[in-house]
Amino acid sequence: MRIDVNDVILQTNLSYPLVKRGKVRDIYEVDGDLLIVSTDRISAFDVVLPNGIPYKGEALNLLSAYWFNETRHIFPNHLLEIVDSRSVLVRKTDPIKIEFVVRGYLYGSAWEKYSGGKDICGIKLPAGLRKAEKLPEPILTPTTKAEVGHDVEMTRNEVVEMIGKDLAEAIEEASLKIYESAAEKADARGIIIADTKFEFGISDGEVVLIDELLTPDSSRFWPKDKYEVGKNQPSFDKQYVRDYLLSIKWNKKPPAPSLPEHIIVGTSRRYIEAYEKLTGRVFESEIRKYRK
Repeated sequence: MRIDVNDVILQTNLSYPLVKRGKVRDIYEVDGDLLIVSTDRISAFDVVLPNGIPYKGEALNLLSAYWFNETRHIFPNHLLEIVDSRSVLVRKTDPIKIEFVVRGYLYGSAWEKYSGGKDICGIKLPAGLRKAEKLPEPILTPTTKAEVGHDVEMTRNEVVEMIGKDLAEAIEEASLKIYESAAEKADARGIIIADTKFEFGISDGEVVLIDELLTPDSSRFWPKDKYEVGKNQPSFDKQYVRDYLLSIKWNKKPPAPSLPEHIIVGTSRRYIEAYEKLTGRVFESEIRKYRK
């Protein structure tokens, strides 16, 4: 089927039933499938900011679609059709309420736990690792998927209790394989994928990869030529926005402050650069292709 691309680009007054309005994406039901529209909204610390980031939705949508196509030989996914530069048609699934986070490097909350002498989701890492250091092998650190508030870390046993041993093992294997394949491709293009999250759902008895895939909103992307163990890493994600909000000592509660123009522009450039580096494609050409 074909959807009216002009309607989708407007992002308003669609005739399809709105299923969910998330922090970034709007989801509509279309003849039993789902239309996902990636907007330019941006959130930080679980709060949607008042400013949009130009081209963010298109960069997220096209990059996610790229990775779905690149990894479908490893594991099936929900993508049916790229409708336009910011919208995709996908299979409707029954989502598994777990985020499967794969970490290849010791950073973020994992570093905080490790440096405090704690296990990470029940995993005990070797002693002597430094901040941002590459792990001996990637690890899976699942969390609950909270509709409100923060996600909570889960151990492998807790995942098994929730979804069963066979499904848990299949998803763990798929998550690690997808991460390793993507990390190898990204490394060849000068980007380190430090960590990323995957989500899965069940459609007609089949487990499929859903939501977004390997985007700056769901992953940590570091420029390989600036990587240095033991330090904070520059990134292609919204950490640029978080750092600004921390610098002005915002209390992380609504209402969020407005972003200055240089932060908006700088963030937009980071999303576009991530897309171009990871795909090897010119972002402007891709936009023209899907904006009919």
